[in-house]
Amino acid sequence: MATMQVLRVIPQQRWWRILPVTIVVYLFSFMDRANIGLAMAGGMNESLHITAAMAGLAAGVLYIGYIFFQIPGGHIAAKGHAKVFITVAILVWGAAATCTGFVTAQWHLLLLRFILGLAEGGTWPAMLVLIANWFPNEERGRANSFFIMSNSIAFAITGPLSGWIITFLGWRSVFFIEGAMTMALVVLWWPLIEEKPEQAKWLSEAERDYLVGKTKEEQSKVQKTGAPVSYGAILKDPNIWKLSLLYFFAQMGNIGFIMWLPTIIKVLTKSGMAKVGVLSSLPYLASVVGLYAVGYFSDRSGNRKLYTGLPILGFALCFFLSAQTRSMIWVSFAFLTCCGFFQVSYQGVFWSIPPLLFPKNIAGGARGIINALGNIGGLVGPWAVGWIITVSHKTNGGIYVLSFSLLVAFLISFTLPASLNNTTRPSSTS
Repeated sequence: MATMQVLRVIPQQRWWRILPVTIVVYLFSFMDRANIGLAMAGGMNESLHITAAMAGLAAGVLYIGYIFFQIPGGHIAAKGHAKVFITVAILVWGAAATCTGFVTAQWHLLLLRFILGLAEGGTWPAMLVLIANWFPNEERGRANSFFIMSNSIAFAITGPLSGWIITFLGWRSVFFIEGAMTMALVVLWWPLIEEKPEQAKWLSEAERDYLVGKTKEEQSKVQKTGAPVSYGAILKDPNIWKLSLLYFFAQMGNIGFIMWLPTIIKVLTKSGMAKVGVLSSLPYLASVVGLYAVGYFSDRSGNRKLYTGLPILGFALCFFLSAQTRSMIWVSFAFLTCCGFFQVSYQGVFWSIPPLLFPKNIAGGARGIINALGNIGGLVGPWAVGWIITVSHKTNGGIYVLSFSLLVAFLISFTLPASLNNTTRPSSTS
């Protein structure tokens, strides 16, 4: 097929120079937000007298801070300043993560989690703008999926590493050690990353010309659709609200799962923290496979709509069945592991959609709007589960609520534009 033949002869240096750096940086971002779940299960709750409802709020308050820099982060990146923006963010969120080890009161924890979210907030849309600069639509599902694997790799590492640190050094040390590692990332990030192909001296002329040409071609197609060309117009476009609502309900399930997985496993298996840490990593290892598979088949078929909705449905069903089979410990855990396969596998495809619906000058901000509104679900999900556990003293009710939110996200996917059913399918001519 013509398109695939072109891709074979164009050098592929960007896959090895850009993606690994973005993956490592965001790996530590997810580690710094996820280790609180292990810390709470490993003694933090008792030390600070945290109830289940407060634990859910402490996990979710990050997403209040998270929304503030979503649009500015995407807009600044679109203007060509992603590198500087992300450098500052790394230092601030690393410092906030480290200081969490010093907390002595609940309000200290809430404040630092808010600052952590504030610093990390604009990084996601900025990273996606950066990746879009380097990977055209035909490759973007896979590129985004590889980047989002940082999520899964982080959680796979966080479980065993944090569990080990907590077991031998205590829950405070997990924040000291992992936060300091984050701040050291600027030594890797600053010299290795470039904003755009035009600025990379290491890039071959053939690859540079290919990327610049594909960017112009893609933007030409978007402009011909009559897509909104300003932020005022984008807010009147129903697609921005559909994508935001879909992401809201998906994030309810996703962040709720992340926050409460160690506790669910601890209650289910009655294991110590070291074993809980290891078992918690298995669903995230499965999600690496899911991300690659869904990104690959979406790029191959060009169907962004289908491969956004189906993984969310799979996540909902497996999460529901994990609660239904609690009496069979390892069957229930198998369903939790299957949850991992589907958990974030839709995201690589989902985040390839905004550049297909909105022009480049506002696509970064559009990602910010979607991520800001959608991640409010990251506050609602953990809090709702914590409240239900506090009231009912059972985890199943919280799992059912999160499963229902994922089902709603799946149904919203049906309302996305039909044009997303076939966006990148290569020509059949040779």
